[in-house]
This record gives sequence, structure tokens and C-alpha cells, in this order.
Amino acid sequence: MIEIKDLHKSYKMGSNSLHVLKGINFSVAEGELVAIMGSSGSGKSTLLNILGMLDEADSGEYTLDGVPIKNLNETKAANYRNKFLGFVFQSFNLINYKNALENVALPLYYQRMPRKQRQEKALKYLEQVGLKEWATHLPSELSGGQKQRVAIARAMAAEPKVLLADEPTGALDSTTSYEVMELIQKINDEGNTILIVTHEVDIANMCKRIVHLKDGVIIEDKKIKQIRAKAHV
Repeated sequence: MIEIKDLHKSYKMGSNSLHVLKGINFSVAEGELVAIMGSSGSGKSTLLNILGMLDEADSGEYTLDGVPIKNLNETKAANYRNKFLGFVFQSFNLINYKNALENVALPLYYQRMPRKQRQEKALKYLEQVGLKEWATHLPSELSGGQKQRVAIARAMAAEPKVLLADEPTGALDSTTSYEVMELIQKINDEGNTILIVTHEVDIANMCKRIVHLKDGVIIEDKKIKQIRAKAHV
């Protein structure tokens, strides 16, 4: 599903250059649930941005579902993101003046799906995350956990090949974090491929594999015995 070969990325810092990713090699098979861990500055956010086509590597290869991801202009990158990827962010990134249903339906609007169909599909995904009754509520009327559930429903509504989650529990308390992880595990159980960037060990242990980054290189990549979130909820 994801194939990364010898990925390098540097950023110009005035007259100096900061080498952030130093030859990353890894692959993710369909249906995996992978945690990407590392301290601040390890390169995990840069890697996620490249995987999400929000940034481009200086060198190396990135293949997603058999498609080489390179030399994309903004339009093509946006089209690929819409086709392949779903995003979940720590800060939810919901549109404040749109209700839950409208937020979830947004990626479908960009896929030019007819309005009635968009709303039906958005409602279906809200129901899957347990928020059907909250469809007409604005983000300001939702708790942090509910906002993240709406964000997950929005990410899944476009039926992406891969779900990328950047610190999805970072703004939530422990109980709510485990509820969100229970939902993510359920989505993964259905065969969806998910990558989670996290610095929280307990969250990483709820995945099936942990990739450890340090100073721009992978220092460990291991499959683990998954801890089910439901036991903690």
C-alpha cells in the first residue's frame, strides 16, 4: 500500500540546512495499523506531511497504492489526497460555522458528489461513530471527543485508501483518548490502513506495529501484540 525508499528531506535555515529525514525506508501493507513514534524533532511530522502529500521529499521514492508520488503540482496533489487519503488532526480542524453533518460531507463535495447523496453518506458515517443524533450541532456544541469522532467520520466518508492521524488523542483526556482509539481500532478491524503519529506509549501499544524515529532515521520497526482500547474504556 505504501512504499518508501531512501527518503531524504532538508530545510533551509538561513544560510544553513537542516537535514530532517536521512534515508527513510519502510513499507506499510494494506490493513495495517502503524504507530510512528519519536521525540520532537525526530522527523515524524515531516514524514507524515510527505505521506500526506502536503510536502515533498528532496530525494527518494514514495509509492502509494501502486502510484508513484512525485512532481505533483498543487491541483494534482489535492486530487490525489482526495482520492487516496483521509486526515485526522490533533486540533480536529472542523469548520466552526458548519454543523457535524456538513463537516463530514465536505470531502464528498470536493468529489462532486450530488448533495442528497453527500448528506446520506455523511449521516451514515456519523452513525458509525455514534453521533447521528448530533448531526445538526455545531463544533462549539460538541465535546473534544465528539469533535474528534466527527473528524474521523469526515476522514472516512471519502473512503480513503489510507487514514493518516497526527496526534489524534493529543488534545484529549485519557478516557476520551481510549474511546477514540477504540473507534480507530474498529475502523482498522474492517480492513482500513491507518498510520498514527503519537508520542504516547499507551496509544502506540494500541496499534499493531511501532516505527521509532530518532534524528531522521528509523531506529526500530517492530510488530507488537496489540492492546485493545475497549479494556481501558
